[in-house]
Amino acid sequence: MTNPTKASAESETVVSPATPDAAGAAPAKAFQGLSPRTIAWRRFRRDRTGVISALVVLFFVLVALTAPLISAIYGKDPYTLYGQDQSGLLNDYGFPIAPNGGMSGEYWFGLEPSLGRDVFTQLVYGIRTSLLIALAATVLSTAIGAAIGVAAGYLGGKFDYLVGRTIDVLMSFPSTLFFIAFMPVVFAAFYRPDESIPSWARAFVLVVVLVVFGWAGLARLLRGSVLSLREREFVEAAKVTGASPMRIIFKEIMPNLGTPILIQATLSLPALVTAEAALSFLGVGIIEPTPDWGRMIQRGTEIYGDDITYLIFPGLSMVIFVLAFNLLGDSVRDALDPKTKR
Repeated sequence: MTNPTKASAESETVVSPATPDAAGAAPAKAFQGLSPRTIAWRRFRRDRTGVISALVVLFFVLVALTAPLISAIYGKDPYTLYGQDQSGLLNDYGFPIAPNGGMSGEYWFGLEPSLGRDVFTQLVYGIRTSLLIALAATVLSTAIGAAIGVAAGYLGGKFDYLVGRTIDVLMSFPSTLFFIAFMPVVFAAFYRPDESIPSWARAFVLVVVLVVFGWAGLARLLRGSVLSLREREFVEAAKVTGASPMRIIFKEIMPNLGTPILIQATLSLPALVTAEAALSFLGVGIIEPTPDWGRMIQRGTEIYGDDITYLIFPGLSMVIFVLAFNLLGDSVRDALDPKTKR
């Protein structure tokens, strides 16, 4: 019995012309099978929404990776208080004197009210902060969820029951409220109340908390898939040949789970970006002076009545990134699912 992932490659073929035989007969049509990866790539290229979304996501990733270079070329950084160091930039109330939040040829996106920091470099480094935290949490939660879900589905028994009840408990928690209550407890366990918490420690705790609540959904999804796959003929054939459980999992079952794992990862990353920004917005995530989208939005909501420009840039950037990544996830799902048609 063939593996479903191998059999799906035969669902799409290409016809290549053959050379005529020696007798001058009409050339026969030769059929060439395509791999599932090639089929998925061709389907994805035909999806304009997916291609555009991929370019937008790639742009954000490149900005995050090259943030120090962009800052050096631009000549500004996200920490210097330009409005306080230079006269004529902020008025007596701390708001930019120039229109549109102080936007000019020198300060492209204006200045932050009160402190007078450059908004453009804050936005660029904010992309870096949010993406690094969300990417680390996505990779870890996907790896843990895949390992636990596959093991629970294949082994079954008491281990499956224990994993199932653990997933039910985790998914029943109001995660946002738990984040707000749990983060100060963790910090208090390692730092004194009068001691400042470094940014790396806050980022580490954020990743850990997001992973703790992020693996359960994927584990439940994969557990159900494995329960179905372990009864298939190709798995039974592998058992008859004496294959070990580890070989069956990695050689027979895991190749059939690549699509749901990839789709879930592409959909969870923007959700984690939003979650990280929400925690920073609520004051339990990244705080001053580290640039972060959530912190910028929180500051913007305080002064939007007097200067709405500062709120527009981080809010619009987050909307564009999350929307593009969600559309990219949908396009990847459509490309990898042979039953989906557009």
